[in-house]
Amino acid sequence: MERRIASLFGMAAFVVLYGAIAASILQSPWFNWLDSALSDLGNLNHSSVMLYNVGLMTSGLMVIIYSLIGMRGHAPKSSYFLAFTGFSMQLVALICENYGRMHFNVSVLLFVMLLIASLAYFWEKRDYLALLVLLAVPLWVLHFQNVLVPGAAIPEIVSSFVVLPWVVKSSIKAYRGE
Repeated sequence: MERRIASLFGMAAFVVLYGAIAASILQSPWFNWLDSALSDLGNLNHSSVMLYNVGLMTSGLMVIIYSLIGMRGHAPKSSYFLAFTGFSMQLVALICENYGRMHFNVSVLLFVMLLIASLAYFWEKRDYLALLVLLAVPLWVLHFQNVLVPGAAIPEIVSSFVVLPWVVKSSIKAYRGE
């Protein structure tokens, strides 16, 4: 696949991800941003399961394609970390919350990989947008200390939003061949 085409997958992954999340929430009147986790949408007992998990799997695959083909010329070291992040995203869908502790572990892996990929990109490209990921860290600390709301949806969505700017910027640079 040509690098320019693959670079579009970096941006499209977020469209698919947020589209699947939004459509899943619309299908799930029980979902509550304060009490739920986004993974609740992928629970096998909910009608949103297919939409959410297929959306996560697809966006994870798009991140992997972008990372290994589109991003490699622009940021070769960071591309491997972002590819593993995409794979982690797929694991969250594959090992859905019905699997209990295993799901928790792959979810933690995903968010740790978002942090590592962002820091690796900052280190490699000196792009300060990648440091926006640090804004999510206090939310996670507060969440795990039970100071913040009981659900994980807010730290989860914030974590994805703070990664969005540098990945989109990187996709544009890769598309332009910079």
